Amino acid sequence: MEEPPLLVARDARGVVTATLNRPALGNAYNGAMLEALIEGLATLARDATVRALVIRGAGRHFQAGADIGWLSAASAAPPAEAHAASLLTTRAMAALNEFPRPTLAVIHGACFGGGVGIACCVDVALASTGASFGITEVRVGVAPSPISTHMVHAMGLRQARRYAITGERFGAEEARRIGLVHEVHPPEALEARLAEILDETLLSSPAAVAVTKASLLGANGLTLTAREMEELARESWMQRASAEGREGLAAFREKRRPRWAP
Repeated sequence: MEEPPLLVARDARGVVTATLNRPALGNAYNGAMLEALIEGLATLARDATVRALVIRGAGRHFQAGADIGWLSAASAAPPAEAHAASLLTTRAMAALNEFPRPTLAVIHGACFGGGVGIACCVDVALASTGASFGITEVRVGVAPSPISTHMVHAMGLRQARRYAITGERFGAEEARRIGLVHEVHPPEALEARLAEILDETLLSSPAAVAVTKASLLGANGLTLTAREMEELARESWMQRASAEGREGLAAFREKRRPRWAP
């Protein structure tokens, strides 16, 4: 029996841990994982006993971006189906960004593409010293449109432009320097630091936290309307279905350089 793509656990204090659970694939997301995230976040947001949400990745990596097999299938799908696949990513990130409780990510191993999007959408991002980051969509001929606004909010336009366009990989200290993560700790110290931050966070009024988050995002134009999410999804699937998008995904599957690479 296949394990669920998202594992959810709760402690006695109301701290919920959501673990991305496709470890054999670096927790690469597909439609099932995105749907589980969207539904899970909606359910948790309605539960007044939830005090905080911690996101983790199972196995060696936090989240290594999109499942290339799923992306390839989506690129060959009819337009409505291809658009719906991209909209899942956009909706999942928006739901996390606007989740009314404190959100934290504990990042280790690879954090690429959608993993970077998650880091941008949480309130507190902690990284292990050995974590590796990259906004690598352009390397396979696709665009990070579903997470683009969140990257700018977290890192600023200057840094988002650099890393989303070059596709460079970078380490945890650089991620901290540019604002993608808040703190970097050795693996053996990460859990203790998370516990300290949760202890501090649970001293805050849940209602006041919800209002504070809503006002910070709303007053600064950092929420997405349904129309904006539709447009980001459309940009994503159109590039994925383009000639370069198909070539990039094929090159990745075949473990070769795409034709545009020297």
